[in-house]
Amino acid sequence: MNAKIHHSAGRRAVVALSAVLAMLVAACGGSSSDNTTRDDVIALAEASFSADVGLEELPESLKTFVACAVDAVVEELDLSWSDVERALEESGDLNSLTSGTDEMSPAGLECFGELTFEDLVLIGGGSDDDLFGSDASSYGDDPELDALWDACEAGDDVACDDLYWESPLGSEYESFGLSCAGRGCGGEEAVGEAVVVVDGGEEIQIRSLDTITGDLAFLGIPHQNAVMAAIADYGDIEGFSVSMGQGLDDLCSADGGQAAAQTIVADAQIVGVIGTTCSVAAAAAAPLITDADIVMISGSGTSQTLTSDLQGTAGIHYSPGFYRTAHNDLYQGVAMAHFVFGELGMTTAAAIHDGDRYTEGLASAFADAFEQLGGTVTGFEVVDMWETNMVPVLTEIAAGSPEALFFPIFQPTGEFVAAQARGVAGLENVQLLAADSLLNFDYLELSESEGMYFTSLLTDFGASVNQSTGKTAFEVLDDYRADHGEEPSSGYWASTYDATTILLSAIEANAEVNDAGQLVIDKAGISSSVAALRDYGGLTGSISCDDFGDCGSQKIVIVHHTDSDDADAGMVNVVFEYAP
Repeated sequence: MNAKIHHSAGRRAVVALSAVLAMLVAACGGSSSDNTTRDDVIALAEASFSADVGLEELPESLKTFVACAVDAVVEELDLSWSDVERALEESGDLNSLTSGTDEMSPAGLECFGELTFEDLVLIGGGSDDDLFGSDASSYGDDPELDALWDACEAGDDVACDDLYWESPLGSEYESFGLSCAGRGCGGEEAVGEAVVVVDGGEEIQIRSLDTITGDLAFLGIPHQNAVMAAIADYGDIEGFSVSMGQGLDDLCSADGGQAAAQTIVADAQIVGVIGTTCSVAAAAAAPLITDADIVMISGSGTSQTLTSDLQGTAGIHYSPGFYRTAHNDLYQGVAMAHFVFGELGMTTAAAIHDGDRYTEGLASAFADAFEQLGGTVTGFEVVDMWETNMVPVLTEIAAGSPEALFFPIFQPTGEFVAAQARGVAGLENVQLLAADSLLNFDYLELSESEGMYFTSLLTDFGASVNQSTGKTAFEVLDDYRADHGEEPSSGYWASTYDATTILLSAIEANAEVNDAGQLVIDKAGISSSVAALRDYGGLTGSISCDDFGDCGSQKIVIVHHTDSDDADAGMVNVVFEYAP
């Protein structure tokens, strides 16, 4: 991480802490007596730190700071205390161990954040003036800084860096250097390396992040299978094969998404991610993954919060570098509203969600569109996704006497709603409506699902061809059946296949073999290539990405399920099509 990000808290603190961390890094090799204790090492570190910042005695706050930094790096580098002691004894001069760098290791960032203003004044030399430097503020105040300013403005990023470090805190000089004369660099850059180098004989690493365990595994497993199929169909890139590694599980939860994302960003070789299955997991995972300059493309995360409101406003969970080949939920909710009001002729409706970003967003989109069309929303309720007794919520809904009830939730909660609704007074004849989250063979085989309408992405892809692999939707689906002995249990298999080939195409467009036979991949270039995607031929149709990462065709259909003994027919019985 570039130390400029933390500059405003005091340069001397950064340099001093960096020196401590650099000293510990230098102690990685060798071994000594195992009798060294943590207290011995902390005492040596305090003495070295005191000498470096020019203090005879450290106050307790700075002693705590040094101990925190030492502990963090010892844990991060898996060092023995004897290794650290040896490094300290061999080099009492911290500056000689910094290797000429002022960059701060991420291991010490949390410790650095605990420093107080008084601590920074002490480190700076004992006065506010020492900490904040000269009175030079803007261009014209200091000839040497002016020279650096001119060079920075002329395009010399090294001069910009020098200007940043040598200018007084809070000055225009500092800001000008930080922004590289407004070009955008330094502290504004994303954390992470811009280039990945793959050695000869090694594989290009991408990852699949989907729901592959638990009650909703039937949604994520087909996506993971589609990723593997797309990798196989695409083939090598510049003579290097592509590996998905071990499929990661998003658990269809924020915690699952975050944990998997941490695993991904810890591996510096990963250049792209396909996933997640669920929007709630994407909201937690995308910031971590994209901040590491890793492109993330979802074939099924449809919440509008991940991209935009389609009116130019970014969603609350929007992360630059996140894209999707699935549709935006706003279209799915709008499609159902148009069908209920315009085709079924119903003017009252209610909605239920489970608090998940996907379900709440879809229910809200339906309710808003229904009211805009002239309908009345009689109830908008939330249920716990693990609740089995739906009667209390359904009783609240019944009080409004809706003609239709839209519940875009998951199993098993969706099973309980359908099974119990007919037994609640006032809902005996209510028309049940759901979304693609319940449009699967397991749910359609339940007798209580008969008569329901579902929103769905377009699944009749006909003979559409993926331009990167040359395979038709028919061929990919036949391969899936042959490889797995069944139909894909999620309708998003095709959009996930397209997401994977788009990622692979972007990797290929930003990779080249160097003279050493290594494959050099520009991660930032991958994101730029995906962002610029226009009219890409996929299994799901023509794919173009907007400014917020929405790339899908956005076509929505309504299917009518009538016979639980024929789930196949229910999946494809299209009665209404909607396109924005």
